[in-house]
Amino acid sequence: MINEVSEWERMVSGKLYNTSNKEIEKEHKKGLIRCDKFNRIPVRKSKAKQKALEKLIPSAKGKYLCAFAPFYCEYGVNIHVGEECFINYNCTFLDVSPITLGDGVWIGANVTLATPNHPFLAEERLNADYPDGRHDLEYSAPITIKDRCWICSNVTVSGGVTIGENSIVAAGAVVLKDIPPNSIVAGIPAKVIRQIDEDDRMNVWETYLKNETPVSKRNKH
Repeated sequence: MINEVSEWERMVSGKLYNTSNKEIEKEHKKGLIRCDKFNRIPVRKSKAKQKALEKLIPSAKGKYLCAFAPFYCEYGVNIHVGEECFINYNCTFLDVSPITLGDGVWIGANVTLATPNHPFLAEERLNADYPDGRHDLEYSAPITIKDRCWICSNVTVSGGVTIGENSIVAAGAVVLKDIPPNSIVAGIPAKVIRQIDEDDRMNVWETYLKNETPVSKRNKH
């Protein structure tokens, strides 16, 4: 029964898996090497840096993904991005289960997307002697951030969370549960503050042409 499904398949599907498995260790090392290479390429070598990013995150090819180094992930191949996403400095994507970004997702500085999880009981969480050797057993859950979301700086999103379209997660929030579309959420744990609506409009192009300070309809009122 154990050998019918590969450890990699177990891992990405959210089942318990052996973190010391040779296949997992090989893929993990590849991801770390590619991540390190991307971070080490100077900014002035923009083409080489973008090529390294797209090798680290294959789904980014042709999608106009912009990511500022340093950027950290475990595998890269489990990150799936839509069109024109942006990832700011010093973000960490722990992509044991898939991490999916929709079109136009913006990720602020120091954001952590963490899919891994561990058993709560210490004797189940730590290394132990099993029939196939001494190791620990870990599991995970996917993270999905849908189209046009803005995840502000220093946010942490835990595994199993889906953030609905157009939502904004305020700086420093810890997201443990699903977020509805068009929501502004904040806090630890993150809670919905209000919905985004027409009163948030700033008429940005007109305001830009007039060189005025941007103010929403809500704040004018």
